[in-house]
Amino acid sequence: MTAPLGVGIIGVGLMGADHAERVAGRVAGARLVAVADRDTDRADALAARFDGVRRITDPLDLVADDEVDAVIIASPGFVHEEQVLACLEHGKYVLCEKPLTMDSESSLRVVEAEHKGARRLVQVGFMRRFDPEYARMKEVLDSGHLGRTLLLHNIHRNKSVPDPSFRSEMIVRDSLVHEVDVARFLFGEEVTEITVLSPAPTSAAQQGVLDPQVALFRMEGGAMVTSEVFVNAQVGYEVRCEAVAERGTVTIGQNLAGIHTTRVAATGPSTGSAPGTWGGTVPGDYRERFARAYDLEVQAWVDASRRGERVGPTSWDGYAATAVCTAGMESLHTGEPVRVDLADRTALPG
Repeated sequence: MTAPLGVGIIGVGLMGADHAERVAGRVAGARLVAVADRDTDRADALAARFDGVRRITDPLDLVADDEVDAVIIASPGFVHEEQVLACLEHGKYVLCEKPLTMDSESSLRVVEAEHKGARRLVQVGFMRRFDPEYARMKEVLDSGHLGRTLLLHNIHRNKSVPDPSFRSEMIVRDSLVHEVDVARFLFGEEVTEITVLSPAPTSAAQQGVLDPQVALFRMEGGAMVTSEVFVNAQVGYEVRCEAVAERGTVTIGQNLAGIHTTRVAATGPSTGSAPGTWGGTVPGDYRERFARAYDLEVQAWVDASRRGERVGPTSWDGYAATAVCTAGMESLHTGEPVRVDLADRTALPG
């Protein structure tokens, strides 16, 4: 493709509106041509901010529109299956924000539908894979210099969730899903078991919401992952990750310049230490913390779509993460470990 990629966006809440600004002003090789949202007033207001952008009432009409070459889906998760399947039917590349769908069964239907087609068209919006710190962390771990990775510790905190419909299960399905993909990305293997536990809830949470939550993953190769998700932490948006390997650690997300690595000294343990302090600010929300990651993600998607290729997290990655979270929601109710059962990937059609 030599002309700019015509992009349509379904869902123009915070995330969709942010993507609209990105496509219209910060991404090369793309032009925003249409938006759709069930809130037509909001869609009209957003479209009016950009020259030549149309509001299309029905999201499926946006997918079918001849001027739309590729689609970003930032709508609520319960409509993702229908919208992604429409993109597959029309042969259009799609960047679908997480979760891919609401449960493992519907996510698997998307995977199977894509595999029946002639091309792989789906990229799932796990933007942390494009974040420079996470990418560098994976490079360090994959290099083998620190030996095998044994443990991963994740912290994921939001300042607040004002939406009263955001319930305990959504913490697993809509927030913890990022930590699931991070674990799969960094280890390069599947999660086989999940346990989700909840301490006494914060008084800042809605009545009946179990917040914070702590999840424990067992990985295919025997490693373990701990993940704290706290969506009403009051302070700000904090996402940190520490990998513990045989000969050192890698830590990201501390508002430092780059990553923080410790490792065994070549001449043996240090005999002394110097005192020090550090302080910083906490980002207000995900758009600030991962601004660069989102830019890199969408640029990579646009570039690949123009080449007729797909990059980044696949529909299988979306399905696998959803399957873990489906098991996690069961564990949340029982407090017991739940095994993650995935479909046979080798048996997929196509």
